[in-house]
Amino acid sequence: MTLSETQSKLNLYRCCVVLPTYNNEKTLERVITGVLEFTQDIIIINDGSNDSTAAILQKFPEIVQIHLPQNIGKGNALKTGFNKAVQLGFEFAITLDTDGQHFPSDIPNFIEALEDSENKNLLMIGDRNMNTADVLATSAKGNRVSTFWMKAVTGLKLQDSQSGFRLYPIKEMASITFMDSTKKFEFEIEAIVKSYWAGIDIVHVPINILYDLNERVSHFRPFNDIARMVVLYTWFLLVRVFYIIPRNLIRKLKKKGLKRFFLEDFLRNQDSPKKKALSIALGVFLGLSPLWGFHTVIVIFLAILLRLNKVIAFAFSNISFPPFIPLVLLLSLQVGNWVLGIESHYTLEGIRENFDLMQHFEAYLVGSIVLSTTSALIFGVLGYLFFSIIDRKNVLTHG
Repeated sequence: MTLSETQSKLNLYRCCVVLPTYNNEKTLERVITGVLEFTQDIIIINDGSNDSTAAILQKFPEIVQIHLPQNIGKGNALKTGFNKAVQLGFEFAITLDTDGQHFPSDIPNFIEALEDSENKNLLMIGDRNMNTADVLATSAKGNRVSTFWMKAVTGLKLQDSQSGFRLYPIKEMASITFMDSTKKFEFEIEAIVKSYWAGIDIVHVPINILYDLNERVSHFRPFNDIARMVVLYTWFLLVRVFYIIPRNLIRKLKKKGLKRFFLEDFLRNQDSPKKKALSIALGVFLGLSPLWGFHTVIVIFLAILLRLNKVIAFAFSNISFPPFIPLVLLLSLQVGNWVLGIESHYTLEGIRENFDLMQHFEAYLVGSIVLSTTSALIFGVLGYLFFSIIDRKNVLTHG
């Protein structure tokens, strides 16, 4: 894409460039000059810099400038810039760091990718090729941590979840509520996660990077910022388990109807009989295990982690649904006493009416472990045979 074409497409898609900056006096002017080759639609947020940033910005009266009185953090600066951009009527915003690591000459990469995509509802992340590029150890470590958690929280297999060179669909994102507390680097994580949950596609665009230690001033604090990221990811993981996954299942159920949902998402999805059987085994094992109150969160977390069928695992974990709890207790106690060689005198009525579990805790604990393990194996084998037969019939029917 030529320079003039890039300039034209930036205008066509109502795309500006948002530049948060803090104490980058050595590289700031060069970055702004590089961006001006493509567009004058620049919004720069001076995040309380105490170097010569303000004097440098006086050379560029043609761009929108927001000067914050004190340094708050990159996340706050980005939110401030996005709000201003939306007010000015822009629909997309490209962001890049002003510390010199990003090349403004890569801006056409994003515009070309946007032009080529049928779906314009995209958040594009610049891929720094962290596996082979010459990057700082702290940056690579932070990216590995972030990428691991990003996959756990969203299922996205991103190569670079921390790159600040991005294209945001700010008009679409305007309806998303972001947390007031994400004022630093963790906002870039929140932006990916919540955009993905809102139906915005996340894609990569290749970019170049330069880490010049003589010029670059990094404000990333490995311990503090990684800790903040992990806390945020932990919260998002809980939100995914308790809200996002159930919400998506309910939406699918409403859209498809019970019969179609059962056939497509429970029986006839692309998972192999082995994966479905393991999902059944996981659900049964956790449903019968002594983990009262945590069955749902644990089974969905493990199903995500082990890449199993979440619908099947969740369904079979409800083997300990409240009406069945007395029966599960009775079976666990009977099995526990049998293993321990103790004579059992329990009845279902006695457990329902007046039963002190703590007095029989050893028998229950042993019995529940044996019962859950044995039942998981039995249900898993039966499930494997069942789904193998279903798949075979489908092959014969459609083959």
